[in-house]
Amino acid sequence: MDKNKKRVDLRKNRTKPPRENAWTRTYDVEGDAGEASVSSERVRAKGDLSRKRTIATDGVDGDGDSMPSIDPKTHLSGRVLCVYGLDNLVQLEDGRRFRCKVRRLLKTLSTDERSVVATGDRVWIRPSLNNDGFIERVEPRHGILTRASKGREHVLVANVDQVVIVIAIKEPDLKLHLIDRYIASAEKGAITPVICLNKADLADPAELQPIIGYYSQLGIQVLLTSATTGYGIDRLRRVLANRQSVISGQSGVGKSSLLNSIQPELALRVRTVSEVNQKGRHTTTTAELIAMTAGGWVVDTPGIRQFALWDIIPEEMEGYFAEFRSYVPLCEFQDCRHTHEERCAVKNAVALRHISEQRYFSYLGMISGEAAEGGEE
Repeated sequence: MDKNKKRVDLRKNRTKPPRENAWTRTYDVEGDAGEASVSSERVRAKGDLSRKRTIATDGVDGDGDSMPSIDPKTHLSGRVLCVYGLDNLVQLEDGRRFRCKVRRLLKTLSTDERSVVATGDRVWIRPSLNNDGFIERVEPRHGILTRASKGREHVLVANVDQVVIVIAIKEPDLKLHLIDRYIASAEKGAITPVICLNKADLADPAELQPIIGYYSQLGIQVLLTSATTGYGIDRLRRVLANRQSVISGQSGVGKSSLLNSIQPELALRVRTVSEVNQKGRHTTTTAELIAMTAGGWVVDTPGIRQFALWDIIPEEMEGYFAEFRSYVPLCEFQDCRHTHEERCAVKNAVALRHISEQRYFSYLGMISGEAAEGGEE
């Protein structure tokens, strides 16, 4: 086979039925069941068929080695600004924008991702008439924020430098376990986490100092802001300037309001929090890449109500808690999970308050595979 060609896996064409051995489907009233099974033998099972295809690639190793090659003379490079259902808004390097579909081959590639294209992706498109086109190739990603959604990987955004984790102090209530999940996902995706405690006008800043101090000791920048009063907006603007950022958090925490305060001409829609259940109402419905006047880009994402980590096994979970690292070698057992074992140095550190009890509870929730509370989207 040509070194620039590769066999790639495609999605299964068929899946097994919900009831594999339903007697009503196998009952034979005319002949012997054994004879029926022989007559229906197949070289390949009818259930999960193995599907492969040979495609021309660029012949390089890495995430993009299963992507088809393109011709720079007939294709144009750009970045995905937004994903609207089956359509993708792509901006080229010269500023032109195309509404593109995804090439069928890309959609049928076997992948754990919910969608092969995400906001922020660098792509190659084949343009057609009326500023339409087709996405033919997705370049390898760096700096991704991802989560698990219905058993698949949901890439919220790709090719960013930092994630600004917006958490409301009140309305909805402060959820520290959600911060910890974002921090773990950010470290796994090789992006810098920044914590933004919004709605500072609803609380006494002195009450927040233990939280600010603890995360600051972990080397994480913490901002205190209020979109209502303008407190901390200038500092947040400096954090976003000339960076590739994503703003993420629960519904109703004020993500769009903060962006409107930083750049009023955006005029992003905002909504209030439900008084019944203290949950935010979705205003932003899709992740969108926005150019900042101070330089750089920022992605405004829809509010999330559930955040489960993707592709992190329990054995590696301790590595996403920086304060655990100096205690892990002191545990009695090398495979200590820090949950029920005796002579566990991490548990002793929690008891002595050297490690935050709240952070430890977040760890237990993540290692058990629980999703952050708040319900489904």
